[in-house]
Amino acid sequence: MEDAERALRGEIIRACREMDRRGINQGTSGNISVRWKDGLLITPSGLAYDTMAPEDIIFLAMDGTPNGPHNPSSEWRFHRDILRERADFNAVVHAHPAYATGVAITNRDVPAVHYMIAAAGGPTLRCAPYATFGTEELSQNALAALEDRSACLLANHGLIACGPTLPKAVWLAEEMETLCRQYVIARQAGEPVVLSDAEIAHVKEKFKSYGPKRKDAS
Repeated sequence: MEDAERALRGEIIRACREMDRRGINQGTSGNISVRWKDGLLITPSGLAYDTMAPEDIIFLAMDGTPNGPHNPSSEWRFHRDILRERADFNAVVHAHPAYATGVAITNRDVPAVHYMIAAAGGPTLRCAPYATFGTEELSQNALAALEDRSACLLANHGLIACGPTLPKAVWLAEEMETLCRQYVIARQAGEPVVLSDAEIAHVKEKFKSYGPKRKDAS
């Protein structure tokens, strides 16, 4: 195993443990994948994150052939399909955070109750229709919900967040869990006020220059 691959496998394990620490995920549920060469690296099925070593991460070819000591995550199909269909993504995070999953159980999209929804790409956090875990149907539902988006809910299941890097995908997962928590609280307090599509489009533009940037960067 070359050093770069070992380092990436280690990054995946650290991200899994960080998701648990932040409350984005619990136990052995959830999974992470990162694009690697002509395939992807993905967490194994049912292995506790705190016992995981770099050698436990599975390499999955784009034809679905796994290479490793364990079975790949049961959700390998939508990880593979998302990375195959979306060249703008290099990492996929799937988790079952309490608030995002709770909203997903209602089978509803989250509207623009906070401007941070723009981080997911549009004025809604879509909820993909329910399908049994690990199936082709679930994968197709997820791909449709991710059209022009970088995150979605899975009905009666959980959350998917994607990004150009693994840290950005984990960050987005946490942001969407926060958004769902705010939405649940707002509905308990009264009728949420939803921001307009035009405002979310404006926020998306402002996000392009948001955050630290080197003054000499082009």
